[in-house]
Amino acid sequence: MTSRTVSAAASGTWLLGDLRVNRIGFGAMRLTGSAAFHQGTPSDRGTALAVLRRAVELGVNHIDTAAFYFSRLRSANELINSALSPYSDDLVIATKVGPARDASGGWAASARPDQLRGQVEENLRQLGRDHLDVVNLRIMSQESVSEHFGALAELREAGLVRHLGISNARMEHLAQAEKIAPVVCVQNRYGIDARDGEVMLRACAARGIAFVPFFSIAGEGREAGAVRAEHDEVCAVARAHGISPAQVRLAWALRHGMHVLAIPGTGNPAHLVDNVAAGGLRLTKEDFQLLDSIGRSAS
Repeated sequence: MTSRTVSAAASGTWLLGDLRVNRIGFGAMRLTGSAAFHQGTPSDRGTALAVLRRAVELGVNHIDTAAFYFSRLRSANELINSALSPYSDDLVIATKVGPARDASGGWAASARPDQLRGQVEENLRQLGRDHLDVVNLRIMSQESVSEHFGALAELREAGLVRHLGISNARMEHLAQAEKIAPVVCVQNRYGIDARDGEVMLRACAARGIAFVPFFSIAGEGREAGAVRAEHDEVCAVARAHGISPAQVRLAWALRHGMHVLAIPGTGNPAHLVDNVAAGGLRLTKEDFQLLDSIGRSAS
């Protein structure tokens, strides 16, 4: 598949509430640096803006971001605003609230329920929007999310937020949130070598909720990226099809249900095309059996 024929539409679509998105989206975290937030060196600003514009040209209409995605030189929200505003009607921007960082990039205490409005308004201001399409509550260490999710539900009723989701969640968190307001998505870590999200994956499928895995490419590297040697099984499948290991990982994740929405992030234009093209890949049953053996051997 050449870059001219690559389209996020090949991945199929899913509804985030009443918002239809292609299943291959884009995660904006890595635009702020090559590693985690304030670590590493961000790509050239012009390149970052070009990547965002190219993503939309390739059919990406689901972008994941957060006000706490920033480094000394870059803010993901500001880049999105500069590159894509005025926004097209079909572009869905999902953001997150909950974690708090100070101006130097250090992590502060998680926001209290009464502080979430300020975080929502910060995202609105940075993105240049009058409402947010989707806001995910990023759960840190709290046992109950009822107060926090309730505060977001009030902002939804006020029209500042259209749809709500949760991130880094356990099953009890989903149950608590669903008692308060509709949940349109759950963002949890999930990938070939991170199978602890399978219970939530199945629960979301049963409820018609989008499951949005993060670190699907990075694996154990998490925020730092794909820092470990790739599994032999992933490399074998990649060689057999003439594709990249990253594409194998994304195709594997998407295969686990039409409700799975991938949000790979990159500041590299070539990697962007590679990631979007993964949405149109069709691996074989034998490929998936080989890849699934990674999870079995790791457990």
